[in-house]
Amino acid sequence: MAAFDARSIVLALRIAQTILAIIILGLTAYVANWWSNYWHASSPSQVSFLLFTSVWTLLALLYLIIVPWRFSETRAHHKFAILGVETLTMLFWFAGFIALAVFLSDRVCFGHVCSAAKAATVFGAFEWAMFAGTTAMAVLHVLRTRGHTSNRGRADPNLNIQEGV
Repeated sequence: MAAFDARSIVLALRIAQTILAIIILGLTAYVANWWSNYWHASSPSQVSFLLFTSVWTLLALLYLIIVPWRFSETRAHHKFAILGVETLTMLFWFAGFIALAVFLSDRVCFGHVCSAAKAATVFGAFEWAMFAGTTAMAVLHVLRTRGHTSNRGRADPNLNIQEGV
């Protein structure tokens, strides 16, 4: 368990989450662009939602990385705020990759655009798994620090460093 308390592990997870979000952003943007050019209609809502989730994730990761690093003594750095952003992002990824997988399962799908949509679905599942892990770490931190109203002098909720270890 102590291996997951290291700042470098969480930073590595954040970097991997960022890279996957950028990859999925590119793949879903390609699919949405192809759909609008080929069918002359807006892209399916499943593709658009995964595109939104990628953008949301990049913004959420800015908060999850910068706030604990630079603003640890302010109100912006609160364990429940971090838990809320983690949980919401995890739920978005779960809903997004499942919706796109169901959409693709009902279609005759071939070619580059189909491969890109399937790849976005698979990468979305990996992104969800990583956010499920970091959300679990945030939940464990909240449970470990029950009864404390302030983060001052406590472990960093985003990095899950135990106090006194």
